Amino acid sequence: MAESESLQDVLSLSVRDFLAATAATQPTPGGGSVAAVVGCLAAALGQMALGYTRGRKAFAQHAQFHDALARRLQRVRAMFEDLVGDDIQAYQLCVEAREIKPGPEKEQATQIALAAAIDVPKELAKLCLAVLADLVEFSDKCNPRLMSDLKAAAALAAAVVRLSWYNVEANVADLDDSQAAGDLRQGSKADLEKAVLMLGKIENA
Repeated sequence: MAESESLQDVLSLSVRDFLAATAATQPTPGGGSVAAVVGCLAAALGQMALGYTRGRKAFAQHAQFHDALARRLQRVRAMFEDLVGDDIQAYQLCVEAREIKPGPEKEQATQIALAAAIDVPKELAKLCLAVLADLVEFSDKCNPRLMSDLKAAAALAAAVVRLSWYNVEANVADLDDSQAAGDLRQGSKADLEKAVLMLGKIENA
């Protein structure tokens, strides 16, 4: 988005307008904010599957779990929504850093912007792993008619972890601290492996 639009809540756009903004020749919304929106959709599908399960007599013995899961999915969806804007603002920091004249101030601003650009996908991955863990536990307590939606939610959450890995990889190369960059790469790859494992469990449920 143009700078004047960068702080706009993109979630207030219609689906059609969001797609048009994503397709436009402008940097945001880009991969990071799209990943956050996909995270929102993963949580929302989980909520739908839960909505058609919770309160039914056949699943009464799982009522306490369902109630707790409902609260967690609502919270995590709100956190994904916040990360949509956080990603756009992180990009804006990168733009501002590039405009500073060469020197110590530019170097410091660049490293701060990189930290922000890395932190958003890290948070996205963390949230998605939490969602996947919940969906694994929910998979044997879910209305069987909603299992395809539950699996879709899991597939979207796992995809966000993969997208987050891409974004971390794209940014850590510019970090001054090579040890920190290596640790971030390793952690991001480990997150992806966990996500794939949990998705497999849900697909086989």
